Order: sequence, then C-alpha cells, then structure tokens
Amino acid sequence: MDRAQIVHDNFLRRVADGDFPSGRPPSGPLDDDLAVSIFRSACLTRALDRTSRTMQAAGQGFYTIGSSGHEGMAAVAAALRPSDMAFLHYRDAAFQIQRSKQVPGQTITWDMLLSFACSAEDPISGGRHKVLGSSALTIPPQTSTIASHLPKAVGAAYSIGLAARIKPEHQTLAIDSIILCSFGDASANHSTAQGAINTACWTAYQKVPMPLLLVCEDNGIGISTKTPDGWIANSFANRPGLKYFACDGLDFYDTYHVASQAVDYVRTRRKPAFLHVRTVRLYGHAGADVPTTYLSKSEVEAEEAQDPLLHSARLLAEASALPRDQALKIYTATAARVERVAVQAVTRPRLETASDVMASIIPPPRKCRATNGPSPEARKEIFGPDLAAMQQPQIMSRLINWALTDLMLEHGEIAMMGEDIGRKGGVYGVTQKLSQRFGRARVIDTLLDEQAILGLGLGMGQNGLLPIPEIQFLAYLHNAEDQLRGEGATLPFFSNGQFTNPMVLRIAGLGYQKGFGGHFHNDNSVAVLRDIPGLILCCPSNGPDAARLLRECVRLAREEQRLVVFLEPIALYPMRDLHQPGDNGWLGSYPEPDERIGFGQVTTHGVGQDLAIVSFGNGAYLARQAQQRLADDGVAARVIDLNWLSPLPDAALLEAATPCKQVLIVDETRKTGGIADALMALFTECSQLPHHRISAQDSFIPTGPAYAATMPSADEIVRVAVELVQGAA
Repeated sequence: MDRAQIVHDNFLRRVADGDFPSGRPPSGPLDDDLAVSIFRSACLTRALDRTSRTMQAAGQGFYTIGSSGHEGMAAVAAALRPSDMAFLHYRDAAFQIQRSKQVPGQTITWDMLLSFACSAEDPISGGRHKVLGSSALTIPPQTSTIASHLPKAVGAAYSIGLAARIKPEHQTLAIDSIILCSFGDASANHSTAQGAINTACWTAYQKVPMPLLLVCEDNGIGISTKTPDGWIANSFANRPGLKYFACDGLDFYDTYHVASQAVDYVRTRRKPAFLHVRTVRLYGHAGADVPTTYLSKSEVEAEEAQDPLLHSARLLAEASALPRDQALKIYTATAARVERVAVQAVTRPRLETASDVMASIIPPPRKCRATNGPSPEARKEIFGPDLAAMQQPQIMSRLINWALTDLMLEHGEIAMMGEDIGRKGGVYGVTQKLSQRFGRARVIDTLLDEQAILGLGLGMGQNGLLPIPEIQFLAYLHNAEDQLRGEGATLPFFSNGQFTNPMVLRIAGLGYQKGFGGHFHNDNSVAVLRDIPGLILCCPSNGPDAARLLRECVRLAREEQRLVVFLEPIALYPMRDLHQPGDNGWLGSYPEPDERIGFGQVTTHGVGQDLAIVSFGNGAYLARQAQQRLADDGVAARVIDLNWLSPLPDAALLEAATPCKQVLIVDETRKTGGIADALMALFTECSQLPHHRISAQDSFIPTGPAYAATMPSADEIVRVAVELVQGAA
C-alpha cells in the first residue's frame, strides 16, 4: 500500500478528531509567529514529498529521497542565521524551506519543484540532479552524500578564523559565522564522518577556532539496517573537544530551544558541538523502496503514529498558537498549492544535449585583483641569502620551494596544509622554511588523514582562500579520492558554477626511487585523476619548468576557479646529472617570478625530425638521455614534454610533432589505463604520423634493485627508436 497516502489520511483524520500522539507540553523561547512559520515549512516539506512521488509515477519527476519525518530541521534552521553556511543532509528540505523565509525574494516552492522535474531552469543545479542547495541561502548543494561533505565542513569552519586574519579577496563568510553540517545516524558510522569529526575535535582540543555545528538526524535506520539503540549518544556524548546536545526532533519547541543553545555555544565559544536530533523516517528510504520488505507492518505503523506533523499540530494547539482547524487548513491549502505549481513546473524546459549537461563542469572565471608579483622588498626580506643562490643551477625540490614562497608572498590568501609540511618541511624538504616564513596558520601541519587534508582545502576554498594541500605520496590519494571526485569536481557541476572549489593539490608521486619505496611510495598510476571531469592534472619534469607550471596552476585556481593537481616526480626532486655523473645536466636556475608555461602548452627540446619522443615526468628525463645517444647513432629526435596530463594538450602536441616522421610515446604509467592509451588514440584519430608506445607493465613497483624493472628505461627508448627509424628508412 502507498504509505505516503496512509500517512496523509492519518493526519487529516487524527487532527480533525484531536487524536494526537502523547508528548511533553510546549516549552522554551519559541514565540507563536515563529512556531506557526516552522509548522508551515513542515507542511510544505510534506506536500513537496507527496507531490514528488506523484511526479515520478507520472514520468515527470526523477529520483525521490524524501524529508518526511525530518521536518524538525525547520526549527534548527530558525535558530541559525542565513549567512551560516549549511552543508545539508539530503533529507533537509525543511531546513532550506525555513531558511528561505529569512532571505527576501525567495520562491522556494517553485524552485524545489523545478529541481524535482530536472528542469534546466532549476536555480541550483540547472536540471542536473534533484538537490538541496541555494547560493542566496548559503547552502552548497549536496546529492546522495554519505558523509563526504563532513571534511569540507570542517575546512569551511577552520577558514573563518584564518580569513579574519588575512582577509582574502573573495571571502564569503562573516567572521562570526558558524558552519552547520547535518547527516544521518547511519552516515555517522562512515569512516569519512568519523575522520572529519575526529579532525574537528583534534583541532579544537588545541584551542584552534572550529565553529562547527554537527547535526545528526537519528531516525534509527540506514536504508534497511537498524542503528542500535543508544549508539549515537554513547558514541558522541563524551568525545574530547565536542559539546553534546540532544533534542526531540518530533517536538519543534524542544528542537528550537536546544538548537538555539547549541548555536550560541558554537558561535560564542568557536568550538564544535554535536546536536543529536531524534527523528523518524516515513515512506521508506528513497524512490520505490518499500519499508515493509524489511520491517514488520507494526514497526512501520509505530513510526507513522509518531508523525512530526501530528506532534506539531498538538503543540501549536496546546500553546494556543494555532487551533486544530487552522492547522488543517494550512496543511490542505499547502498541498493544493504545491500540486498547482507542479503542473506548471513539469512543463519547463529540460537539458537536452551533451553540451547543455557539461556546461558547468568547468567553473566560470572570476575577477581578481591584479598583482605584480612579489615585491622586491618582501623577497629580499624572506629569501635573504637564497636570492644569490637563485642565480645558480639548483635541484627541482629547491626550485619548487622558492616558487611556493614567491606565490605565498604574492597571494596572501594562499594556505598550505598536509602531513609534516610545517616544522619538518615535508618528507623531501620541499616545504622547508615556509612555516617560519608565513606562520603556522598558513602552513598547517595536519593530522594523518588524507580525507581531512583534502576536505580542509575544499572547505577553505569556499570562503575565498586559495588552498594548496599536499598528499605525501600518490598511493595515499586513494584513501581520499572521493573528496576530489564526489565533492571537489561535482560542486560546480551541481551548482551551475555558483559554488566552486579552487585548489592546487600537490602530490609527490610516480616511480624510479632507488633507495626508498615499494608500491606505496612509488605509484605510477594516475588513472583515478584523469577520470575526473573538470580536474586539471599537471606534471613537470625539471625544476625550472616546475616553477613555471606551478605558477600557472595557481593562476588557474585563483582566476578560473579550477581544481588542479600538481604531480611532482619524487625521483627527480634531487636529480642533478643527466648523462654522466657530475655533469649537473638536470639542474636549472630559478626562473623570474613572472615566467609561466601556459595551460595546454608543451615544451619541446630539440628540432630533430626523424622522431618525436612524447613523454612527461621521469619519462621526459629518460627521453632526454636517449636523445643524445640517438644523435650519436644518426637519429635526429626531438623530445616533447607534455606538462599537462589531463586534459591533454592536444593542439600543442600535434603541432609540435607534425614535422616529424614518427612518434614514440614513452609512458611511465601502466599500460592499462595509462597516459599512452589516450595519446595513441589522439594520434590515431587526428594525425597521419606512425606512432608507437613504450609503457610500464601492469604491475606494482617493488623495493630493491628491481625498482625500475617494470617501467621504461633509456636503453629501451634507444632500442625501440632505432628500430622504428631503421624500419621506416
């Protein structure tokens, strides 16, 4: 049977009869007008849920996950300011509806129905998903979040204190704002939630401001798996650094009272709090889910008997704020209005073409203050004797360090975060002295949690800061890759570019380390990064180009709001020699601060036309070694360093390779899913040049003498190149 219809009929009958569930009398600071307003929001939430199910049944609505039973979140919204950024649980329509009343000019019913209908006129997602979210209401959109939004909520909360100190150009949150992040009792068990809450507590424990209100909406079940009684309270009531509050979400007087106390605690103390809200779940989990397939009928009916709207009507009547007959009128009139508006919403245009769908994958550029680079005076003060050393050839890691220093001098909104990047200066010394130069608030030693590191960056980016997080090793990214895929890259997509995550993520990676490693410290797979729409992946091969490329990556994040990954080849950090020991052939001088390699540009070494060797990172280093040996054998080769691995620099690459007779691709990533796959396809589809590839084997990387056995070598490049040229002669 249709449980939504049953709940609806029960409400009409029981309110008319005065047959209310028992509960405490109304108490607390909630005045009559606000109480009625919250009830209206709850009625609209319920009407939208019922109508969305009708729309889906008629083929005019797409994917439903309702908020019925969680209407008490309207009272939580009433306790907050509309400028308090809210990362919402997917059942929080009541929260967004109530918040819309705090901001003039909102058309919340129409907006939500457009979202249900996947209309291109939906003001938040542009028809890409049924999501909660609103730029005007400071609610970044969330889809089916299973705790993945908690790390960035922690980052946003941290950003408020830092932004108050450095005042970034694109700051969006007031200095006395707080961050709300809501989630379900089942999601509270997810490792992402546990890590984020631990990070918030770890931060607050050290007396660092963390104005974060975590709201757990406890309906006692996750899809079909029940949450053990008392589990949430026992798990979170006594966490160090976390103040615990609990309220009955079926009683919106109690919810408003306790939520107000929690909000005041977070706002005044600048510490995190956990608000445990008792709720019920009506109608099942989502879509066509039928709760009686895994719950007994008596259990389902017991939940329905505790309908929050029934409790609300009782409380209003007992408070003499709204008689029963008026409550019924509001409920029925709201339902009728939603049905009328839905008839119009389903006629509005929807996305049709691939270009329509993809229009918001790449966020819009934004205006930024012009900068003239770091001032000479500041550079002299910061660098000191290093200024003279900049004129001498140096290793890559030192040039990256200097580039980061110049960038932090030029852009005060840059903040870095990662494990060991502060006092220690990074595992490989790349971030040495940055903490001393710019302070621990801008160079943050984080706890050991990759999800927390990326979430910190994502959240800070939403408050005008320019984060440069670091993941120590490429293999460790897999612990947190969904923060890039499911959060960072999808935010502009699902918000029509209204919310963005500008960021430059530095990762030390790839292979060829001789004395340190194994598969977790040498990872030559970048497939997970190249698979994320909108993400830019950059990889330098030498120190001067690393500095130039890093500057362009920061420009892309700052001005174009892009999500960028800067992959640094570990084995090349200390590399000095190219051909012979002591030749210092791989050292380079620090380029002037205004020098950059533009997005989509390749770097070509040599003018040979017998063969174009296309590579990147360590492969470019090996190709340069092979290039000289090939010249000794009479083969004139040029080396094309890609610089950009996603999206590939197609036009520049084809132009650079065109004068050559053949192309040899040298790919240090794995044969399956590696860069060469895309390069081979590019030359097959867009060029007449014969093309071949050398790739790493589909293997993990060992420790010890065989560290490079599965990957390309200079000897292999020379052998294959000679065979190709001789075969074509």
